[in-house]
Amino acid sequence: MPYDFDRVVDRRSTNSAKWRKYPADVLPLWVADMDFPSPEPVVRALRERVEHGVYGYGFEGPEFGEVFVDRVQKRYGWKISPEALVLVPGVIPGLNVACHALTQPGDGLLMQLPVYPPILRSPGNHGLTRDEALLGRERDGGYVADLDAFRAAIHARTRAFILCNPHNPVGRVFTRDELSGMARICLERDVPIIADEIHCDLLFPGHRHVPIASLGPEVEQRTITLMAPSKTFNLAGLKFSVAVIPNAPLRERFMAARGDYVQASVNILGYVAALAAYRDGQEWLDELLRYLEANRTFLADYVRRHLPGITMTPPEGTYLAWLDCRSAGPAAADPFTFFLERAKLALNDGALFGRGGQGFVRLNFGSPRSLLIEGLERMRRALAG
Repeated sequence: MPYDFDRVVDRRSTNSAKWRKYPADVLPLWVADMDFPSPEPVVRALRERVEHGVYGYGFEGPEFGEVFVDRVQKRYGWKISPEALVLVPGVIPGLNVACHALTQPGDGLLMQLPVYPPILRSPGNHGLTRDEALLGRERDGGYVADLDAFRAAIHARTRAFILCNPHNPVGRVFTRDELSGMARICLERDVPIIADEIHCDLLFPGHRHVPIASLGPEVEQRTITLMAPSKTFNLAGLKFSVAVIPNAPLRERFMAARGDYVQASVNILGYVAALAAYRDGQEWLDELLRYLEANRTFLADYVRRHLPGITMTPPEGTYLAWLDCRSAGPAAADPFTFFLERAKLALNDGALFGRGGQGFVRLNFGSPRSLLIEGLERMRRALAG
């Protein structure tokens, strides 16, 4: 069935964090939450489950595991077994469970900056130090994995590496060579990998997602991979994700930590939605990706033509644009506050993504084109004074 991604859905009348955080005159293009209705098969499956009327504790049957494993093999060529899957209520809870399982207070946690704020904050949740490896910059503004900086950031107490791929906020889809380099260093230094791959389905033409655990048996045995339907199918509020842990002893450690750290079971409606999305949502996803690609092209062209002093490298994945405002005149020092106050536009403050983020903002272009245009016009007018 055709989907109308141009239709604007009123979300202020719901308890939407995206649309209720700021006053009504502020246009929100910030948090990674798209403004599109989820696929019709998901809505239908949820409606049928809700109409049943009884919402007791759920049971994890075999169907989800079969669907997920088949999907991962077809999309990424990664063969895993249903036994490797552990369901958790969100990638960030899963990431923190992994940290709890792999580290002790005083240990170090490696990450590549700038990076998604909940990853940046995770060492503080566990009494860990933050071992920072800055991403490299190319002349065109694009980012790369700097393997020299990566190696240098590993210390005697470094106990785990959090990979974010596709990367939030810079939009990189790391190549097989980049991932192999990172994995090789982690194996040499005996550093397990926690892979946040939540945006793995949201890639643009010319790019292919490689689960880092799929690089080989040695890497797979040292990796906890976190995936979810939440960003792909716009289901974030339903709190459902999957940890893929083929190594049985490591999986047992994770499950023990999960029992201590978070509620073990996932939301029953999240389970229903995830199953329907992965089984029946591909047609919607194909159309979504075409729409997002067109939004990305429009955004990059608009920035180049109409927003003096602002630059962006089109993201290879995600629906998030990382805008460099350091030469944008009055917006340069604090672009988040400038655009919030002068343009009534809510973006994400780059400073919250750690070193390398000051002077940047993150813009969510997962919205109907008319909302994206309105946000960009507000930026243009604010810069013009």
